[in-house]
Amino acid sequence: MLQRFYDILYEFREYAILTGLVVLSILLMALNDNPQIKQIRTISTVAFGVMQEKLSFIPMYFGLKSENELLRHINIELADEAQRLREAKLENLRLRQLLDLKSQLPYTFRAGRVVNKNLSLLRNTLTLDVGLADGIQERMPVVSSGGLVGVVTSVTKHYSIVNILINTDFRVSAKIQRSRVDGIIAWDGKTFALKDIPKMRDIKIGDLITTSEYGNTFPSNIRIGIVSDVREQASSLFKSITMTPSVDFVKLEEVFVIVSIPDAERVELEQRSIPHTGR
Repeated sequence: MLQRFYDILYEFREYAILTGLVVLSILLMALNDNPQIKQIRTISTVAFGVMQEKLSFIPMYFGLKSENELLRHINIELADEAQRLREAKLENLRLRQLLDLKSQLPYTFRAGRVVNKNLSLLRNTLTLDVGLADGIQERMPVVSSGGLVGVVTSVTKHYSIVNILINTDFRVSAKIQRSRVDGIIAWDGKTFALKDIPKMRDIKIGDLITTSEYGNTFPSNIRIGIVSDVREQASSLFKSITMTPSVDFVKLEEVFVIVSIPDAERVELEQRSIPHTGR
């Protein structure tokens, strides 16, 4: 081991001698009290201090870079947490509204969440995450805190399809809450119309429209919408009435399915009577 050390030292003897001389020179300068040497030491110390101050930004730069990276991560985490809290608050408000609706209507409900929407067609639908396993059946009404949503038209074990108001096949018996005038709500692909209202009937813009007692599918007094326009046509015996629905289907996320199916006896009787009325 020593022999190897000697060999390396011999091979680099010039560098070793130079290093030794430099160290010796520094020691002599440090221990020398000569005024000139002292002045050189002072100048060297000042120069070293200035250089250190000028170059101090280098470690500071890397430290700030790491600190900024950490702050960015913290900012992202805080923003994500704030978003979750806002979402939880909005969901809490929606659920409170649904619970308030549930307490107002004397029916049995099954809560459901909207898992898919078709809102760009003529026959628009919703998909709910409740089905036969939850007691859902076809022709059960669906409501939200805003009012009437639609009716269940198809059911599997865990999911159900709902035909909603904005569906050209959807019809519902309705009435004006204030004047008790009744008609039929239908959507033509662009606007909602309250049909079959004679000109002499009392209808005003802003009137509340609810489900009527004459429908067999939907319970009465469920909010549908507000009258937005009333017009009379010279060539018609009926008023042209348009409506704005109470439910915002774009924002709709939670609903209640009313566990109520049409009265089979009534349905059978009314269907039997249709041929005799000429309809």
